[in-house]
Amino acid sequence: MSVAMSIEAINEQLLRAIGVGVAVLGAEDRRFVFRNETFHEWFDEETPQSDLGGLFPDLDIADLMTRLQESGRLTIEIKRKARRREKIYAADFTLSEGNGGGMIILVCQNISRIRELESMIDSYSQMVERNTREIKREKEQVEKLLLNMMPRSVYEEFKTFGVVIPKLYDPVSVLMLDFVGFTQMAASADPAVTVSELNDIYSAFDRIGEQYGCERIKTMGDAYITVAGLPDPTPDHARAVANAAIRFIRYLERRNEGHPNQWRCRIGITSGPVVGSVVGIQKYVYDIFGPAVNLASRLQDLSESMEITTNGPIYDVLRDSFRFEYRGKQQVRGFDEQDIFQLMDSREPIR
Repeated sequence: MSVAMSIEAINEQLLRAIGVGVAVLGAEDRRFVFRNETFHEWFDEETPQSDLGGLFPDLDIADLMTRLQESGRLTIEIKRKARRREKIYAADFTLSEGNGGGMIILVCQNISRIRELESMIDSYSQMVERNTREIKREKEQVEKLLLNMMPRSVYEEFKTFGVVIPKLYDPVSVLMLDFVGFTQMAASADPAVTVSELNDIYSAFDRIGEQYGCERIKTMGDAYITVAGLPDPTPDHARAVANAAIRFIRYLERRNEGHPNQWRCRIGITSGPVVGSVVGIQKYVYDIFGPAVNLASRLQDLSESMEITTNGPIYDVLRDSFRFEYRGKQQVRGFDEQDIFQLMDSREPIR
């Protein structure tokens, strides 16, 4: 059996279903003459109000009427506290002129939840943006740290493939440096001062090495290792480490003139093959291995304070542009007898 329903009743049910409150007011006194059930549930349950000003005390009625008379329709947002909670409504006012006097049709929608969701989305967006910035900053810090541990081309390979294939580089030139009396200095001086000064010196060495195309491989306490000709081949790799070694000595001499702690080093340089690769699983370190590394270490052991010791391969390449002093043949541990030279200076101005 079907039940006949009036158009008004159907419209009322539809309005309730979609959560729309409808009211009709007199244009002159703004008193309510009709309110649908949704409107009543929203606004009249606590203290029913007979006019618009009583319902919305913060609403500027005079301004509302002026704007309605100008355009005939106005949509605004209205805030109203109910049960200690502020709710937000989208209110659409329409001014209707008729024979019986002007009427205002008010259609309201509760958009509190929408605004809450918008606020949540905005907060979430800000959080995502903040996290994205933090992730980017952390990524840059990680990249900076890894680039401080390995050459850029090696880092790019590691970043792309997750591994670094060991490579043979031949020839390259290796510089090995350590400080004379470092153990005694570290034991007797303030540790913070020692570390601070060592950091300053290594930073200066890095700048000097970069100027000549040397790649610092690592530092181990008072040991400093740099190489030229790796990862990109460099024809003048021997000249690069020789210039860097001379500049290291000059830097320390100038520095010692104005510092109470006297830093004096020994340097060994040579040319030959090395293997370079990333070692470690959880703590990554880029390192080089091979005859040239071992021989540079042995030559450093043969050096006196503030001297640069080298052997035949470096001398043969640089004897026309650098000054050397021949120290004779010496037995080098782990190697054959070697012609040993002290690198004195460059015959050409060093930048």
